[in-house]
Amino acid sequence: MKANHLCLVSLAALLAFCAPAQADWASCLAGIRQSAAEAGVSRETIQSALGSLEPNDAVSFTDKQPEFTTPIWDYMAGLVDEDRVEEGRALLHKHAHWLHAAESRFGVDAPYIVAVWGVESDFGKGFGKRPVIQSLATLACAAPRRADYFRKELMAALKIVDNGDVAAEEFYGSWAGAFGHTQFMPTTFLSKAVDLDGDGRKNVVSDPADAFGSTANYLAKNGFEHHLPWGFEVKLPQNYAGPSGRTHRQAMSAWASRGITRLDGSPLGGGPRAALLLPAGREGPAFLVTKNFDAIFSYNAAESYALAICVLADRLRGLPGIQTPWPTDDPGLSREERKELQTLLIRNGYQLGEPDGVIGTKTKEAIADVQQRLGLTPDGRAGLKVLKALRGG
Repeated sequence: MKANHLCLVSLAALLAFCAPAQADWASCLAGIRQSAAEAGVSRETIQSALGSLEPNDAVSFTDKQPEFTTPIWDYMAGLVDEDRVEEGRALLHKHAHWLHAAESRFGVDAPYIVAVWGVESDFGKGFGKRPVIQSLATLACAAPRRADYFRKELMAALKIVDNGDVAAEEFYGSWAGAFGHTQFMPTTFLSKAVDLDGDGRKNVVSDPADAFGSTANYLAKNGFEHHLPWGFEVKLPQNYAGPSGRTHRQAMSAWASRGITRLDGSPLGGGPRAALLLPAGREGPAFLVTKNFDAIFSYNAAESYALAICVLADRLRGLPGIQTPWPTDDPGLSREERKELQTLLIRNGYQLGEPDGVIGTKTKEAIADVQQRLGLTPDGRAGLKVLKALRGG
């Protein structure tokens, strides 16, 4: 009887705790419905999209974006690996017609379009599994910050469904509401999407051609210049102490006067104004980057992201990748190496499911356990040290 009483007390406490949250959710949705109606969204779309909507887990991801939480050498290793380069080159050939059409119309070189496609959705294999409207409503009503931003994106998402640009059953994407082959946010879709193949629909979800054209249009509108290099890797003089940073753009002659050379030691020569990028500090790779780097940066506002796109574009056109080693004794792993790591963990008794190269919570916990036993820092990071240790074991 006493146990039952405690259960009833606990249940009552839980309900009391949840009630304000439910009330806030209902109140927020009511305001969104009203705003959508005032914005011209049809009653039918509002009801079908928001009528019985419940929040999802989107808020839990707001501080976990890999561009800002992952070491640069891990980030680059996973995004610019041999598998992605090989597949990207094949797709450049397969989709040459529409890539050429996008390049000709908007002045954005095809390798950059394919690189964005590869990084954003693994060439269409990973759009995200969360309903876009549900995620945006959750973020608009419950995110600790940027609620106004997500509310605007939600209004745009409702208009997209109402316009018939994306069918509700296809409207899935990332936790933040990005969707389609090249992961457009809804407001960006409304302002930049194009119907490249002329079929009467701007379809970035099931039509790669429209995704190519829309991505090229976005980059062109953000200052991308046809055939201008994004930048190149350079060599710093010993104990370099000069300026750096993506926004600190200067003439090539100014950088040359500070002792910066091309990677092989030859002079910089002429060229556009550029900024010095040091993504891992002065001990790591250094790059002089042009305004085309800034155009790529605008797509996701992270220097690591822009660098991955640019280096992948170089690799797709047959140029070498980054030559200077990252300043770490534990380099990052490619996707194939991450799958190998998971396979070895499974062989050692860890229950991880099918190896997929995605380092989720279970994989991190298994890695941390192995690291603990090896006397390494148990941070759960998938690096070369733990992979080599498991190979040797």
